[in-house]
Amino acid sequence: MENHEAQNVPQVTFRTRRNHEWVDVKTDDVFKGKTVIVFSLPGAFTPTCSSTHVPRYNQLTPTFKENGVDEVICMSVNDAFVMNEWKKEQHADNITFIPDGNGDFSEGMGMLVDKEDLGFGKRSWRYSMLVKDGVVEKMFIEPNKPGDPFEVSDADTMLNYVAPNADKPKDVTIFTRPGCEYCVRAKGMLSDAGMQYEELVLNRDYTEATIRAVSGQSTVPQVFVNGDYIGGSEELEQYLSKSKAA
Repeated sequence: MENHEAQNVPQVTFRTRRNHEWVDVKTDDVFKGKTVIVFSLPGAFTPTCSSTHVPRYNQLTPTFKENGVDEVICMSVNDAFVMNEWKKEQHADNITFIPDGNGDFSEGMGMLVDKEDLGFGKRSWRYSMLVKDGVVEKMFIEPNKPGDPFEVSDADTMLNYVAPNADKPKDVTIFTRPGCEYCVRAKGMLSDAGMQYEELVLNRDYTEATIRAVSGQSTVPQVFVNGDYIGGSEELEQYLSKSKAA
């Protein structure tokens, strides 16, 4: 794979779709006068890309923007229709998805590879890069070995380069049930604290047996932060008070 650090990104035209209309986006529209992170991957809806690569970049994009990055872009050799549907399916509202449908940008970056054994044809190798005013400052290229390695192009590696001392958002999950006033209160406290959370709703996402298995309790809400069990709304209030005091 070619490392293009200190070089200009390729001049291409991306065929995108906005509001059911074709919109041509040129390289300068994306990169000129901006600090941009690009992460490129083999294909939309594929396992690693959907389960890890996109979700973590989407989660960390606000942190990147707090540290001087203007935009985070997901790129793949897929058409505009596929990329738009994938963005919706991923709920990745923080990221800009750009289709490199013909692989022109990937080829110009020296990252277009043969995936015919998977029936994919030509696709992008997995990599990420930091681009400032159209010039590549840093690239993280996955090692050239069989399969689909995912070792260095992740969002955390990029954040450690861009802002090694930045505070990363906490991973928060809250178990709730419909009509629970204490659940509403707990979610309000998390929102007021600026903490994004994933909500799991009883009989939609889990059963009572599940919450007993993970928390030892059958009541809701139950809150977990970075893998630690916090408890219900009262315990969450205490946790937030201590965090604020610290």
